[in-house]
Amino acid sequence: MKKMPVLFVGHGSPMNAVEENEFVEEWRSLAQKMPRPKAILSVSAHWYTEGTRVMTSEAGETIYDMYGFPKELYDITYPAKGAPELAKNVMKLISREVLADNSWGLDHGTWSVLHRIYPQADIPVFQLSVDRYASAEEHYQIGQQLAVLREQGVLIFGSGNVVHNLARVDWSMERSGYPWAEEFDQYITENIRKQEDKALVGYEQAGRAADLAVPILDHYAPLLYVLGASDADDQLTIFNQACVLGSLSMTGYLFGAAV
Repeated sequence: MKKMPVLFVGHGSPMNAVEENEFVEEWRSLAQKMPRPKAILSVSAHWYTEGTRVMTSEAGETIYDMYGFPKELYDITYPAKGAPELAKNVMKLISREVLADNSWGLDHGTWSVLHRIYPQADIPVFQLSVDRYASAEEHYQIGQQLAVLREQGVLIFGSGNVVHNLARVDWSMERSGYPWAEEFDQYITENIRKQEDKALVGYEQAGRAADLAVPILDHYAPLLYVLGASDADDQLTIFNQACVLGSLSMTGYLFGAAV
């Protein structure tokens, strides 16, 4: 079994599950850049919980955790099997308490992207929640503890957005970002290139740009899990490096050699 890479995707609007654009094309190409995983552990910004929780069911329901979108989006299902044995192993790997929780399912942070990368939904998928009370350092440490899954053929997949401030979305800025959004997105990319994980965990040191880009940790935290699980010798691939709607970043990172 080849060691799996780790992947962070800026998922943006749920409409990326049905629209055709340059971001979706990059997502599709990821399947050719990675070994085929045995299973996928998804850390989605949209399962933001009290404490750390993991899905242990035989299959996760497709969750439509968004409102006011066209019917074609709600017609999508992602009927992937779950991975209960791997999920139970995850509960043992993480040093803090992890609760088995099957009240959620596969939310749009997971299926809107995987629907494009693996449209057949023929790879088991299970989700790990983002604890709203954990610090950036704690999220990163959980990623470190999960890194061993890479040797077991598991793709650790973080889905969020480096820059995510819905209160400041500007629909007239379809393919551009505010200066502070571009600044923070570039700050993160530069520190990932330099493998300066301390600066990435301590993202607040980017100042005003960080305050605006990460008003809460939900969409940034999945990147911390991926960074924690990455290795210094991983080949880095950066894709979809762009800000949209003023205050969202689509930038994604793949850590691990391309096939």
